[in-house]
Amino acid sequence: MKNKDYSLLEIVDIKKSFIGNSVLKGINLKLNQGECLALIGGNGAGKSTLVKIIMSIYKPDSGQIFVNNRKITFSNPSESLNNSIYLVPQEPMLFPNMSLKENVLIGINKNKNDLVQKLENLIKSLGWKLDLDREAKTLTIAEQQLVEILRGLLREANILILDEPTSALTFDEVNSLFKIIKDLKAKGIGLIYITHRLNEVFEIATDVAIMRDGVITINGKVENFSHEMLVEGLLPENKECDNSCEEHIESMEVNYDQPPVFKLDKFSGYGFEDINLEIYPGEILGIAGVVGAGRTELATTIFGLDKVRKGKVYLEGKDITSLPTAKVIQAGINYIPEDRFQNGIFGITNVRNNLTSAYIKKHPSIFTHISDEENITEKYVKDFRVKVTSQEQLMSSLSGGNQQKVIIGRGLSTNPKLLILDEPTRGIDAGVRGDVYKIINYLKKTGVAIMLISSDMEEIVELSDRAMTIFQGRVNRVFSKEEVNGDSLMKASFGVDSADES
Repeated sequence: MKNKDYSLLEIVDIKKSFIGNSVLKGINLKLNQGECLALIGGNGAGKSTLVKIIMSIYKPDSGQIFVNNRKITFSNPSESLNNSIYLVPQEPMLFPNMSLKENVLIGINKNKNDLVQKLENLIKSLGWKLDLDREAKTLTIAEQQLVEILRGLLREANILILDEPTSALTFDEVNSLFKIIKDLKAKGIGLIYITHRLNEVFEIATDVAIMRDGVITINGKVENFSHEMLVEGLLPENKECDNSCEEHIESMEVNYDQPPVFKLDKFSGYGFEDINLEIYPGEILGIAGVVGAGRTELATTIFGLDKVRKGKVYLEGKDITSLPTAKVIQAGINYIPEDRFQNGIFGITNVRNNLTSAYIKKHPSIFTHISDEENITEKYVKDFRVKVTSQEQLMSSLSGGNQQKVIIGRGLSTNPKLLILDEPTRGIDAGVRGDVYKIINYLKKTGVAIMLISSDMEEIVELSDRAMTIFQGRVNRVFSKEEVNGDSLMKASFGVDSADES
């Protein structure tokens, strides 16, 4: 083993922008042998972009990377792998029709029998119970995560990047993973450990770095920081509003004496457990939390895209639990997804088809009423100030902000009683953000109930009548209008409550 201060990885003044948006603003980090660097930060802080640069998926605009004190210019991910850097991704990427064993061993050019024996010994040392011959498509999400971890460990990477590795693991599996991480540190392996769980930082990390808005706000040895100091490093700086700030939403009182329009009773699914909530007509319920907390999974399960494990969903007092998506829309719920490019837009067809697809699903007919589609499209294009040349313009040719307006219009075309908005302003500029806020305020005035999922704490504060935070799949705080503020939301999102700070 080399000197403990031998530099495995050094990142020097790395900068990266996308279409004029500065994501990394001069990142400097160092990883030595035997260190576990905990990298933490809120959603959008730039962690994923930094990791993709280390793995040569992205190229930095400027800056340098050194591996083993040697400057490296990575041109593709295989070069990162050849330099003994391995990323264990948060979302498993397995070949579903291949066995667990085949998924782990693929791409390793060594004696197969030796590799199988080594894999079996590794699994035994971890105490994990896995059948090597099972097909990947039969594995649970937690088991798939274990396979990804095994891939990295078997390749004997000198630099191992673990992206939220415990997000889907059981308590015993987490303890097994922590044991192997400690063993790896003792062998001189360097680890970058990305997590939102601050308690894990103090349990396994030697060093910690906090990213916020593309910069490092805290960097040093773990023993030099307290739990509260890390939380403070995560909080956004207070900025006085100037003329560029979006206009504030007009406050409107919600009548909590009337029955709720929407209710969840001990609702559970993949990624969340025992969620209880009520939303009233004309109320905006903000839902905050970090990546992996279970917010999007909650939305997609309500919308019929994922399976309900237990609990009930009620809309206007009617049980709509486990209805398929088409029936959910017909009942009066619509959902605007977080990833509009993956799940929201139909890029190869026109604006009219995109805007009216949900309307058609709610009003199925043998005949296509083109005039109805045109009238609906004209209404929302005009009301939402969507910049289009015509209804026939391809959706893919619109700007991100105008695409988002079309998607929101699609959700409203069904006249929903509840609209679920998942990160409605992600990736759009300040001007369009103001337009979206006005649309949300308009919906509130018309009595539509809104579930607002957002990583932007200021957005939650600005728009919500009440708010709640989800931490590790469970609601850990509920805030009244008076209690909602950015600091409290951020702390609760990371599992820190005022009661913990005494």
